[in-house]
Amino acid sequence: MMRILFCDIDDTMTTNGVLPRETSNALWDAKEAGLRVVPITGRPAGWCDHIARQWPVDGVIGENGAFYFRKTKFGIKRVHSLSPSERARSRRKLNKIRDEVLKEVPGCAVASDQAYREYDLAIDFCEDVKRLSKKSVRKIVEIFQRHGATAKVSSIHVNGWYGNFDKLSMAKRYIQEVDASSLEDAPYDYSFVGDSPNDEPMFSAFNVSFGVANISKFIESLKHKPDCIMESEGGAGFAEAVAIIIGCMEEERRSGKPCGRKKKPVS
Repeated sequence: MMRILFCDIDDTMTTNGVLPRETSNALWDAKEAGLRVVPITGRPAGWCDHIARQWPVDGVIGENGAFYFRKTKFGIKRVHSLSPSERARSRRKLNKIRDEVLKEVPGCAVASDQAYREYDLAIDFCEDVKRLSKKSVRKIVEIFQRHGATAKVSSIHVNGWYGNFDKLSMAKRYIQEVDASSLEDAPYDYSFVGDSPNDEPMFSAFNVSFGVANISKFIESLKHKPDCIMESEGGAGFAEAVAIIIGCMEEERRSGKPCGRKKKPVS
């Protein structure tokens, strides 16, 4: 039986930068059906604190796997990848990268949510600035890598950080620490839905994965594709995925037999 749906936020749960009615309804439908939802995002710790407190989710993984926050009866539980002193050292190095990026890549900007980040540096290439060319985005990535930082491209930002963490490793840690299980031992108890190339490691690792329709523009470049692509983009596509999982859970309860256990690649 499916336990947790991990999901990207930007352009997966959101549509045109807004959390639509379909997503909100789907989150509550999931909660009522016993399907726990855990967003995995590049968004900052400040946002994740709010999400963990006020959204109907089981927890949230933020800043590309740097931490997870989870609401408990004792308040918000925060599990971090790095110590405060390690984060401070990383910040000093990231500030140097920030200065170089702003100097060398015209038109980009530090992301408007940077003030709420604890681990990474987010460079905006299309959220609050005019969309940059692919060449400019590659240049931003190259500057991060030149300084030995990890760099990942989302649908709106280039995120860079120091530290041995990523979305997949923290998702596995979440499963281990919260469920006392593992993705390898219970591959059909966990699923993922995303929208962009930086979700490819998640599509590869999860036996059950979905892509909202807007991933179609990247699909030919993906070595590891989602198992199923939704008809709708953004939040409406997320709601489709939730409905499919809930329907499968209900079928399993009625029949007592596993549902949807054969993994098929996207053609």
